[in-house]
Amino acid sequence: MRKPCPGSSAGRRATPRRYLMCPPAHFKVTYSINPWMDPAKPVDVPLALAQWEDLRDRYRALGHTVEVLAPRPGLPDMVYAANGATVVDGRVLGARFAHPQREAEAAAHLEWFRAHGYADVHEPVHVNEGEGDFAVTTSYVLAGRGFRASPLSHGEAQEVFGRPVIGLDLVDPRFYHLDTALAVLDDRADDVMYYPGAFSSGSRDVLRRLFPDALVAEEADAVAFGLNSVSDGLHVLVPQGAVGLFGPLRERGYVPVAMDLSELLKGGGSVKCCTLELR
Repeated sequence: MRKPCPGSSAGRRATPRRYLMCPPAHFKVTYSINPWMDPAKPVDVPLALAQWEDLRDRYRALGHTVEVLAPRPGLPDMVYAANGATVVDGRVLGARFAHPQREAEAAAHLEWFRAHGYADVHEPVHVNEGEGDFAVTTSYVLAGRGFRASPLSHGEAQEVFGRPVIGLDLVDPRFYHLDTALAVLDDRADDVMYYPGAFSSGSRDVLRRLFPDALVAEEADAVAFGLNSVSDGLHVLVPQGAVGLFGPLRERGYVPVAMDLSELLKGGGSVKCCTLELR
């Protein structure tokens, strides 16, 4: 099912990134707002914190900067920092969450950005859950819809960022956010990987047209959250269960780095969900 690799993998290089992360000090699963959440399964908070710290430390070891958003009691999903905003060219589009359990996270993120010198901060009118449903490349902002984000948020994002926004329809509830079904591998080269089964027929056609050389993932790697990965253009931090992605990534010149975030998977998130990029 995977497409052949592009002709050359030369020129891969990492670029320094800035990320915002929030430790899972209050992480637990007491409600279910996606198919992966089961309140009957206990959460080991010390283990979740250790796994989160390993991810943070791995970013720093690779030369990236990690800023930390202070967790707040009563907001167990704040660890999924990617959902709190989208940042492009220093412009911040905040989040408006679909479920009341997460509403207060939006204000916490906006407060952080304003306190850290971001002047161009926009409070959204329409529902969007940050980088959960917005993925950024040089040419496009890819925007998911179908389970969380309102289609109206796509036009709002285009006005804020001044970049073409491409709407993509998600049809499988297991992949309720775009960042569970698609990952940007090299934003400079518009290189992505995605799982076709998460998308409508028309959206699959759009992805094939825009990204003819994309790495196309198998279902087994998608359900292991392999598309919930983060790349710096060279290193790709991938959930360790997505074993089928490691070989194809290497063939394309990337360096896959296996990460264990098994406790955070209980809330329906992994590497990308825990990582908001500060562009």
